[in-house]
Amino acid sequence: MALVATVSTIPASRLHGHHDRPSMVSVGTIIWLSSELMFFAALFAAYYTIRSVSPEVWAADPSHLNVPFASVNTTILVLSSVTCQLGVFAAERGQVGRKGSVFNVSRWGLREWFILTYVMGAIFIAGQATEYASLIQEGIKMNSGILGPNDPYGTVFYLTTGFHGIHVTGGLIAFLFVLGRTFVARRFTHEQAVSAIVVSYYWHFVDVVWIGLFATIYLIK
Repeated sequence: MALVATVSTIPASRLHGHHDRPSMVSVGTIIWLSSELMFFAALFAAYYTIRSVSPEVWAADPSHLNVPFASVNTTILVLSSVTCQLGVFAAERGQVGRKGSVFNVSRWGLREWFILTYVMGAIFIAGQATEYASLIQEGIKMNSGILGPNDPYGTVFYLTTGFHGIHVTGGLIAFLFVLGRTFVARRFTHEQAVSAIVVSYYWHFVDVVWIGLFATIYLIK
């Protein structure tokens, strides 16, 4: 007897909880993101601590940052949160793909909005890599800065922005996972909708963290 893979619709009560019980998937994601928040809080604390004891470093190294370029890169990442949320709205409607021309944005589904979000996130990572290459050429490296090997600026800069970049990359992988499921599965289920929603939680989180990092590293002199 041939075995045929099927996708059954999962009851909403198992995913979204009862009227008096929240979704365990969403709660678990929020708890995990809280631990990630503590991790980034430690990075912020390290940044401000080192800055307070080495004021001469911040008088030299940050002048090499390309603020206009970073501002454009930041804008792209922030706007990707908008496209991600539009994809979630489509998922909540049960709309996987577009219902018309690709140029008719108002009828896009989850796939189109998440693909656009993925592209914008990839552009952000490419922009960050470009900035790293430029700073390394100017002498700001992981183990040194403009003032020499005892300059801690490079270490702090690459640790804070690098860990964030790793988190963004993780989000891009999650988008591929959600998109892949929409193509493999025969029917869009509640489980897939919840997956899209919790991925959006993560993406909004890394966007908000970057806004804080951008203000701290690029704007506060």
